[in-house]
Formats: sequence, structure tokens, C-alpha cells
Amino acid sequence: MSAARAPERLLLAAPMGIEARLVRSGAREAHVHRTGMGPRHATAAAATLARLPGHAMLVIGFCGALERHLQPGEIVIADRVYTADDEGHAQASVDCPGAGQLADALAQHGLSVHVAPVVCVGKLALGERREQLRQGGAAAVDMESVWLAPGAGQRPFAVVRIVLDTPDRELFRPQMVPLALRAGAVLRKTARALQRRVSEHGLHTLLPAGKPAGDGGAVRGSESEV
Repeated sequence: MSAARAPERLLLAAPMGIEARLVRSGAREAHVHRTGMGPRHATAAAATLARLPGHAMLVIGFCGALERHLQPGEIVIADRVYTADDEGHAQASVDCPGAGQLADALAQHGLSVHVAPVVCVGKLALGERREQLRQGGAAAVDMESVWLAPGAGQRPFAVVRIVLDTPDRELFRPQMVPLALRAGAVLRKTARALQRRVSEHGLHTLLPAGKPAGDGGAVRGSESEV
């Protein structure tokens, strides 16, 4: 009799501690790695991620909306992540194959999902900066995804971001508290949906097939930090 096939396993990269805790509570069978916030931490974390187990790597956490129709708690799945061209970073652009397939899978769990480009910057984008970035073609902004992408290696790669704030309702305002709680609840639900989808239907229903890396999921429910 042949040996049972090891279960497929996700590697979830979450920049901030609060994001990692929420993701971990929803996806207990995944390997959740807290990468740290911003380009410098993300670049360093990519080398670690490349060595961690998992058949697919997803960056998951919060983002800022650039398009006004996006609301806190809605999900943006990147079909491309790229660096802003006016901050002095080395220019990088990474396509995310399977974004539409991933969006369809999450929508089946009752989540509000959008597929769009995400631009990556070195500091929080507030005020007029949002409009500048929107004019470059992105719908949302984060501070890590393009620099984390090399950590996927030959594995399927995706970026799943939950809108935390918007051009009309920015961070550091009193009305953001209930909106932040909403976004946090959606982040946990999204992580749970990702894990459930892989466990019940296989990775191929979440992302296109790719070359797996790591140990194939021998260790379950582990976590790491930088």
C-alpha cells in the first residue's frame, strides 16, 4: 500500500503582529510568519520565507484603499504588485496568476472581493498621496507585498489584503475604531476560508498548480517571527 499523501499546506505571511494573530486564529493548520512592517523588514523576511514549509505562499493583512468605492472590510486580491516609482526603491513588478480564481473561491464564503493592482510604498500613504498612487493605476496600497514575493520561490504566490482605511476615512481618526474591528473580523474570516478551502478541496481550487517547496506540511499549526 502506498503511503498517504501529506496534506497541502499554506504559508501565510502577515506583516504586523495583530495581523499575524488574527490570521493564526483563523488558519490554525497553516504556517503563519510575521514578517515585520515596511520594505526593509519585508526584504529580510523574504529570505526566511523561502526556507519555510508550505505548498503556496500568500501575503495576507490590511491595506489602504485608493479607489473611493472600496470600503473597510472589503478584500482586494492583487493581480499585480509593484513599487511606487517615485520613492527611490529599485523598480519591481510581480504578477499574481490565479487572482480571479482565488477571488471566486473567497466569494463563495460570502466575502466581498475585488481583483486589482496593489502598489507598494515605504511609508503610510495619506491625504493627497493616495490620489497620486491611484493615478498610477492601483486600487490599494500596502508596504510589503512586492518585497515579500521572492519568498515564494517556485510556489504559487498571492496577495490578499483587507481594506482598513479609505480616502474618506483615514487612519488615526476616532471613527476608525469600529471600522478597524470590522476589518479585523474579515481578516480572521478570510484566513479561515483559505484554510477550509485547501483542506476540503485542495490547493488547485484556490490557486493554479505550482511547484511545491518546503516539507510538504509535516508540521501543523506552527508559527514564526522575525
